[in-house]
Amino acid sequence: MQVDTTRGSIWKPLLAFFFPILLGTFFQQLYNTADAIIVGNFVGKEALAAVGGTTSVIVNFFVNLFVGISSGTTVVIAQHCGARDYEALQEGVHTSMALALTAGLGITVVGLLVATPALKLMGTPADVMGYAQTYLKIYFLGTIASFIYNMGASILRAMGDSKRPLYFLICACLVNIALDYLLVVGLGLEVLGAAVATVLSQVVSAGLVLLALCKKDTAYHLTFRKIRFHKRSIQAILRIGLPAGLQSDMYSLSNILLQSCVNSFGTNTVAAWAAFGKVDGFFWMVSSAYGVAITTFVGQNFGARQYDRIHRSVRVCGLMMLATTALFSGVYCLLPHQLLSMFNGDPEVLSIGTEIIYLMCPFYVTYLCVELFSGAIRGTGSSLVPMLLTCGGVCVLRILWVLVVLPVFPQFETVVVSYPFSWVVTTVLFLFYYFKGGWLEKRIRASGHLPEVPAREEAKPAKVLRPTGSAL
Repeated sequence: MQVDTTRGSIWKPLLAFFFPILLGTFFQQLYNTADAIIVGNFVGKEALAAVGGTTSVIVNFFVNLFVGISSGTTVVIAQHCGARDYEALQEGVHTSMALALTAGLGITVVGLLVATPALKLMGTPADVMGYAQTYLKIYFLGTIASFIYNMGASILRAMGDSKRPLYFLICACLVNIALDYLLVVGLGLEVLGAAVATVLSQVVSAGLVLLALCKKDTAYHLTFRKIRFHKRSIQAILRIGLPAGLQSDMYSLSNILLQSCVNSFGTNTVAAWAAFGKVDGFFWMVSSAYGVAITTFVGQNFGARQYDRIHRSVRVCGLMMLATTALFSGVYCLLPHQLLSMFNGDPEVLSIGTEIIYLMCPFYVTYLCVELFSGAIRGTGSSLVPMLLTCGGVCVLRILWVLVVLPVFPQFETVVVSYPFSWVVTTVLFLFYYFKGGWLEKRIRASGHLPEVPAREEAKPAKVLRPTGSAL
């Protein structure tokens, strides 16, 4: 089941590794979207606004921090795998699980404490507040299970096994949908039923990933009594993963601020924003999958000192991202009503949601380089610079936009336009750093490695860093 990306052609192992992640992202998004579809149609637009909009930005603030940290596990395990250092790999596996359990418990407690104050601070509409409180408090009870799955999936993917995390997601997704219908439609538990269904499906995915990790005779074999923190592993994971997690949280903070602005425009706008967010989420989950794929590919090849394959894989992955982005933008702009009506059929909600699609989706392509280059750079173990570029270009700029531009043009469209504007600025920053920043040479020197390539090839690094006229 493992894919070795350090030998042979570039595109075949990249595709073999990527497509299960791509499919997994669809099921991950479907998993998260099922609640919104069912409560939006069987409970009402207030429930949709709660489950799909207001609560999601709070959940993402906590979950994205840990998912970012788990990307540190992906890089560390992938590099140990590429270097065939199985003792360090074992330490990384058990440290990662200790981190999942500790962080999961901590965020459960914090989430339960801050749920209601955070909703009030965001100006959640009164007719949405009750639903949002119920959903958040139940959701946070499943945090440990969610973190175990994400960390376990990161370990398996780092080893080149991207298929089983996909299978586990499919199972969890089906369980979630079945329980949604049983608890929300059948038993009439409304938002409470949707939250319980989500938590139980997370428990299923966590159980399946633990079974996979406990399989004996594997380099990543997990033994429960060995779960503890190893100093060198936790330092490496946090050094790479913490900046990525903070980067994700900066996104969340800016989105919380923007959600507060959206809330001020009323329940119809909140519901439309929530419906669009679920449609939009399919693209971002796929984009994230490309980021995971290139991070792991680069991690394995950096650990194996196959530096020439790093830039080649970025070009291949970039072309794949360009094709996918064009497809999503085209479908969304051609079928806005059909997509949005899955969540709610209110004419005003559909009208606002369609306007959002036309303002944002044609500009997805402007974000392509951000995910691609930050994933590749992070795969070498450098996580701070991608965080700083993204936080400055996306998060800080959006906050300034709300503080400076929105008061001058106090329309909902002004909030929406902040997204494509920030993507363009951040892409320019990443293009300059990737091609002119000398980041790979710095990481090679920092690691103490020398490229295992002939001397005549070492004399040509500038050609590797120069654009080649591709989509990048």
